[in-house]
Amino acid sequence: MLRSSARLLRTTGALRGPKGGKSFSSEVLPVDHSLPNPSWNEDMRLLFDQFMKKSEDGSWKRLPSYKCNLTERIEDVKIFFPDAKLLKEQMSQAQLFPRSLGEGVGFEYVMFHNHVEDRTVCIFQGGPHLQGVPGFLHGGAIATMIDSTLGMCAVLTGGIAMTANLNINFRRPIPLCSVVVINCQLDRVEGRKLFVSCNIRSMDEKTLYSEATSTFVKLDPKKKIDIRASGAFYTNLQ
Repeated sequence: MLRSSARLLRTTGALRGPKGGKSFSSEVLPVDHSLPNPSWNEDMRLLFDQFMKKSEDGSWKRLPSYKCNLTERIEDVKIFFPDAKLLKEQMSQAQLFPRSLGEGVGFEYVMFHNHVEDRTVCIFQGGPHLQGVPGFLHGGAIATMIDSTLGMCAVLTGGIAMTANLNINFRRPIPLCSVVVINCQLDRVEGRKLFVSCNIRSMDEKTLYSEATSTFVKLDPKKKIDIRASGAFYTNLQ
């Protein structure tokens, strides 16, 4: 009965959208993974609520995060590529690395940015699939979140940029599935170079886990990037 009713609705066009004959069922809205999900522990939710409270006066802003690049994001970068069609084809299958693992087992995080202070904060909970030494997060997973947070701060303050240099001092190992806070700030700007630094601390700020400094370079729109050529990105950084 239900199947026959659905067929009837499709036949009469009741399930079609307002334009182009698309069905509502075929339109998938992107999921914002910076919002709480069941895998977040109490500490993660508590810090999220605290920063959402800070965001009420406009000083901080939560940054949405999606698995795939949105159309407007592709538009932002395609000016740097001579073959925009090839770029679009490749990015249609691409996913953001920190969002590529399943919910709760990999990178669970949310970022907030303060435009006035040029600061970005990331609340990060590393899941069980990010283990290195038993019971602790893998150093590469930590480096991924450091680079992601530093990069977000650089892009929001200086425009489209890429990592040219990243130095990390690992002070203490981070327990698996614990919640840490990555505090990032823009230190200075020299031409196309943006110098950004950060530290990773425990929720109560008493434990310092890592420190990092980095240099990002804003891409030059006059220099196109051939994504088929080895090392093409870095020729743009010179």
